[in-house]
Amino acid sequence: MKREIILDTETTGMDPLMGDRIVEIGCVEVENLVPTGRTYHQYINPEREIPAGAIAVHGITNEFVKDKPTFIAIADAFHEFIGDSIIVAHNASFDMKFINWEMGQCGYKPIDPSRVVDTLGLARRQAPGAPASLDALCKRFNIDNSNRKLHGALLDAELLAEVYLELRGGRQQGLSLGDITSDGQGNDTLRVRQQREVRVFEPLPDEAAAHAEFLKQLKDPLWNKF
Repeated sequence: MKREIILDTETTGMDPLMGDRIVEIGCVEVENLVPTGRTYHQYINPEREIPAGAIAVHGITNEFVKDKPTFIAIADAFHEFIGDSIIVAHNASFDMKFINWEMGQCGYKPIDPSRVVDTLGLARRQAPGAPASLDALCKRFNIDNSNRKLHGALLDAELLAEVYLELRGGRQQGLSLGDITSDGQGNDTLRVRQQREVRVFEPLPDEAAAHAEFLKQLKDPLWNKF
C-alpha cells in the first residue's frame, strides 16, 4: 500500500537562512491516493516576532503562538508521523527548505528530494500556461475551498489532497474516451475523439496463397471442431 503525506507549512517569511521560521505544519495521510483520516497538525512558537505581512497571509499572531511548543519540542512527533513516506507539497521547494532547516537544527538529516512530489510542477505540466495556485486548481477541479479565507496549513493540506487526486487521474478521468484540454484560464474541457471510418485492407494474391499454405501445416486446428 502506497503511503504519501500531503504537507503544508505557514511561516514568518520567505527564507529560513534569513531567520524565518515555521509557525504551523499541517499533514494529511494518504494511502493509494485516498485520505485515511489521519492528520498531523501543530502550531509552533517560532521564537521570534511574526511580521505584519506574514500575519496578513495566515492570520497567526504573536499572541496566539507565544504558548505553543517550539519546533524542537515537536520534531520527534513530526518525524514519526511522516516516516519514510513520499512528501507531497505545493511549491514544494518552499516548504522543504523550511522543513529541512528546522529538522536539521534538531539533528535530523534532510529529506531526500527523490521523496518529494511538487504538485505545482504537476499542474503546470498538465496544463501549461494555466493558473496553478491552490485556489486556481480548486476552481479547475470543482473543489470547494469556500472556507479558505486565509492560508492555513491543515486546511490547505486537505484541499491539496483533493487536488493531488485529480492531478493523478482524478475521479475516473482516466477512463474518459477523449482528451482533457485546458482553455488557458484554469478550466478543463473534454474533447471527444471522432470515430474514424473503418478501412479494409485486402491481402495480395501471393499473401493469401502463403497464408493458405501455412494453414495446411497446422494439425487438428481448433476451428475444424465447430
